[in-house]
Amino acid sequence: MARIESGKVELEETVVNTKKIEEELMSVFEEMVQDKNITIESDWQVPYHLLICDPVKIKEIFLNLISNAVKYTPEGGRVYISAKELPCEKEGYIRVQNVIEDTGIGMSEEFLPNLFDAFARERNTTTGKVAGTGLGMPIVKKLVDLLGGTIEVESKLGKGTKFTLTFEHKLAGEGQTQELEDISKEELINFVSGKHILMAEDNELNAEIAIEILEERGFKVDHVTDGSECVEKLKSMQANSYDLILMDVQMPKMNGYEATKVIRALEDEAKAKIPIIAMTANAFDEDKNDAFRAGMNAHISKPIDVEIVEKTIY
Repeated sequence: MARIESGKVELEETVVNTKKIEEELMSVFEEMVQDKNITIESDWQVPYHLLICDPVKIKEIFLNLISNAVKYTPEGGRVYISAKELPCEKEGYIRVQNVIEDTGIGMSEEFLPNLFDAFARERNTTTGKVAGTGLGMPIVKKLVDLLGGTIEVESKLGKGTKFTLTFEHKLAGEGQTQELEDISKEELINFVSGKHILMAEDNELNAEIAIEILEERGFKVDHVTDGSECVEKLKSMQANSYDLILMDVQMPKMNGYEATKVIRALEDEAKAKIPIIAMTANAFDEDKNDAFRAGMNAHISKPIDVEIVEKTIY
């Protein structure tokens, strides 16, 4: 929140396949909705899939809103996600309306004006002991504003909530589309298939999701929960056992930067030179610079995009 308000958060736009973003979002919540016996449906009717936008911030907005929809919808309920094209007067752009609607506990009319205030939480969520900080929605609102979009909310206590988001995205040109498609999906999959990753990630849910996504694409993954475990695991294995390390930055005992410096100082040259990719929820230039200064080879943002991981390795 402080970084956004101080103007330190900047847009990092690139060519994005929105169909893949949809697939990733649905896969993230698949197990969660099954455990709660919730129906989740999506209806994406946008004719252009290759757009220019900031995928990290777009994903953060939708992960937060869908996560809340699932969290506050009781067993047997329904979550509905849609996207459709609206008329757009700006040449070379597309206007997209997204809706995230649930049949959850809803919010009172009195609370709605305070929804985007920092630390504000509806009484029925706190008395019901639903975990939360009251910062998710203010961050969503600020990110939507940063992207030049709008967000509207409709809700009734006990009857669910509906968020409507509208964004204008620039359409990708032919040259940019070709750049995205220069490396074929098959080429990437063949290249990374069988690659052995040591992943250091202290959040069990994040690790579980990442491992499932990576293993689906043919990676082998070993998981440790902090930097010191990562160093010891690498030391205990034969040289060249791992092709790379995915290193979370913020971890207990020893963070990712410290662990990287220890690894770079190992006597075994093969282990000391292993490629290390930083994983962080932050995507600011200062975080990237910190990663490179620590001796990391590359930087990717969380939640991980498997194709970005593959292209980074490639």
